Amino acid sequence: MSLNRFRPLRAVLVATAVALLAGCGFHLRQSASLPEGMKKIHLTVSGGGKLERDLARALENSGAVIVDKPGADSAELAVTSNTFRTDSLTVSGTARVTEYAVRYHVDFNARAPDGAVLVPNQSVDMSREFSYDATNTIGTASQTEELQRSLIGDMVQSILFRLQAAGAHQAAKPAAQ
Repeated sequence: MSLNRFRPLRAVLVATAVALLAGCGFHLRQSASLPEGMKKIHLTVSGGGKLERDLARALENSGAVIVDKPGADSAELAVTSNTFRTDSLTVSGTARVTEYAVRYHVDFNARAPDGAVLVPNQSVDMSREFSYDATNTIGTASQTEELQRSLIGDMVQSILFRLQAAGAHQAAKPAAQ
């Protein structure tokens, strides 16, 4: 009997939570809308690795087909630089490093199948900081690897957002003329 008494209150709380969530502007991330002409893409990534795999997967999720060789009907997305570095940020009074920064640098550009520049050469830099514990050196290596994985995921999203912005700019150009 007591459970039935709280049922209307529970329904009101659920409805309120749904209304607040809908009103706050939260939306699930959707696939990027690629520029016109990027339905087929030849992808070249300096250094390859996880960035190449994750970027190819994200492009495919956005509706593009990744081709092995450049051709007259495929756009070109070239990542010309793909580097990590670790810098020390702070040093303790005993001359031991206590904080590091993992820095990620990527240069890329995109061209349409006709050779027109969709995205000119752009540099994107990202970094994450972490504290170093001299007693846990194994943890530091795994921490650095995890930060690198996170930075690669963020870099893929950054590249896709820039491609999407180029597509929106491309679509707005004819309307403005």
